[in-house]
Amino acid sequence: QITTLINHKDKPKRSDKTLQAIQRVGQAVNLAVGRFVTVGEAIANENHELKEEMSVACIEARRAGETIAQLTDVASLDHPESDSHITIFTDKTGVVKAARLLLSSVTKVLVLADRIVIKQIITSRNKVLATMEQLEKVSSFQEFVQIFSQFGNEMVEFAHLTGDRQNDLKDEKKKARMAASRAVLEKCTMMLLTASKTCLRHPDCESARINKDGVFHRMRLALEQVIEIVTDSRPNGENEMAPISIYSGIKEFKNKVEGLRENLYFLSKENLSTMLEVILEHTEDFTDSAYTSHEHREHILELSKQAKMELEQLVSVWMQAQNQKTKDLMEDLEVAILKTCQCMNELKREVHSAATTLAADLLKYHTDHMVLKALKITGVEGNLEAVAEYTCKLSEQKEQLVEMCRLLRHVSGTEPLEITCIHAEDTFQVTGPQIISAAETLALHPSSKIAKENLEVFCEAWESQLSDMSLLLREINDVFEGRRGEKRVYLSLPRPGKHNANLKALKPVKLDTEEQAKIAKLGLELHLLTSDVDSETEKWEDQENEIVQHGQGMSSMAYSMYLFTRGEGLLKTTQDLFHQAEIFATEGTKLASALHALSDQVHDDDKPLLLLEAEKLISMCKQLQITAKASAQGKSATFTKVDACILKTRNVMTLLCQLLPLCCKLLRKNKVGNGCLKPAPPWKEDRIRAGINARTPERRVDTLGIKTLENHVTNMTFLESK
Repeated sequence: QITTLINHKDKPKRSDKTLQAIQRVGQAVNLAVGRFVTVGEAIANENHELKEEMSVACIEARRAGETIAQLTDVASLDHPESDSHITIFTDKTGVVKAARLLLSSVTKVLVLADRIVIKQIITSRNKVLATMEQLEKVSSFQEFVQIFSQFGNEMVEFAHLTGDRQNDLKDEKKKARMAASRAVLEKCTMMLLTASKTCLRHPDCESARINKDGVFHRMRLALEQVIEIVTDSRPNGENEMAPISIYSGIKEFKNKVEGLRENLYFLSKENLSTMLEVILEHTEDFTDSAYTSHEHREHILELSKQAKMELEQLVSVWMQAQNQKTKDLMEDLEVAILKTCQCMNELKREVHSAATTLAADLLKYHTDHMVLKALKITGVEGNLEAVAEYTCKLSEQKEQLVEMCRLLRHVSGTEPLEITCIHAEDTFQVTGPQIISAAETLALHPSSKIAKENLEVFCEAWESQLSDMSLLLREINDVFEGRRGEKRVYLSLPRPGKHNANLKALKPVKLDTEEQAKIAKLGLELHLLTSDVDSETEKWEDQENEIVQHGQGMSSMAYSMYLFTRGEGLLKTTQDLFHQAEIFATEGTKLASALHALSDQVHDDDKPLLLLEAEKLISMCKQLQITAKASAQGKSATFTKVDACILKTRNVMTLLCQLLPLCCKLLRKNKVGNGCLKPAPPWKEDRIRAGINARTPERRVDTLGIKTLENHVTNMTFLESK
């Protein structure tokens, strides 16, 4: 709006329409500033240490907004240039000054608000650390229960704050590091609970103490990393040294080589030689690895040798071209460039094949978790000798998986995936010894239920990481094959371009921040409706019932659409959202068919109502499908289509909330099937757990295990009341 005002053209004749438009823009700017400043002033009142600075910035912004409104108050003037009243036409520089002051003061408010958010995260972290210190020192179970309950609440608060911050980060590398740290905190919370309980139950057990200390240490490191990311700092002023991967090295090397076409003098031959040496040094991670096949090793060595020869030839022609720029020499240089780049591409392909083949084989081999199962069995038997034997096997498995992560990092293709590989490597390095200490504790105390539960928790973390590696491997392959952005885990979503011939002409886009803000309320309503539907489906005893399954599927898809409105989740572009809306509508139509089938089994009195609701559902789903398939050209039209899809999805979910209890009531009344409602679970945490399990993997990772953390807190509160 400000740009519109600044760039308007001074014309001798100005129509009433132009004058009114300028006045509207000026008023809109002033109103927007007023709303913005109101929020800033509220923040200032809650944070006294920054109140003065924030208040000054807010006053400046308000003054600038009012000035713009006054200068654009031109609609009522027939001849504004002859009037004594100063306007945008008589003093355009005044508008420019006011706009600059406005942008400057708005930036100040944003920076100050950001400082407050950072302070909130640091304060929350400090609370968590202080409570962790108390937890480490407790000596009675009753005291532990009370403190852990407080700790759980503090972790939930920290999870919310850091989750919002992660979503706001623009740097994909920082976002990946934050996600990794928060994943550690989520998993370690449950580990801390069981490890601490085991230590309290067996205070003289050295392996139990080692197990607990490892969890506390890892949580502290993760908390520290979150603060480093949030404050953009390193301890003792260190610079973060990111390890260079083969992929990034080859990419940079090729860019330099291809740059010779434009400029023969922009770098030295020593620079190119050094870059190649670094890449070839990293290939030694593959050739020296005991897990690389003989065939891959031989091919990598051959290509490394060839790369050196191609570079020598390139340098020779390059040096000649610098002295004598003839047509023949330039053609020779082009050939040398092409041959060098082709050799590097082949090397990249070979290391990718070596890493991904190893990863696929290892993940397949370890999918049965035989070593973990054996450790649990021998631990319960108290067979120390057998436990020692299987811990050796687990250590070997750990080394294999760590090596796999190191090699995958070299071929991951993007910085966020590199960070995910590093996080996976750390997880295997730390979790392996923790499983061993937990198994030793169980073997020493085979009748201890808490020691058994503790081992289960650490084994689950290991299995979970192996499962994550399968997804990571798939993503790495997607990047290599150029499928980045077409994630295969779109719930039931088809890939763009595969099922709709018109999609190739459309350019997929994301919602910008302003559009997300406009649609936020609608998204929140959708979120609440998914919770209501989940609550209804959880009440059904027969979870295999077709109606329940369709309802759960629709709820999961609606939830992914809600995440899209926040700029999160697997739906990355508007085109993804439209695909999801189509599949959601199809699922709704299938549900309507199930309702028709149910109507044949209920009494005649109930049939009309059920059929009426089914027809309503079919009609709404058809409307949604039409909207999702309609073409939309341009930013405004695309956003209108997004808004319509979310709105119609919300309407379907509202109807679904009414349908599920109605079907349940009719089933109970007519005694159809295996029953409808299951008995209420004895404690709240069972319901929470059921709610989590009913959701998709995408849904479980919405925030840092907030549901899981709340589950821990509920569990401890129940124990305390006992």
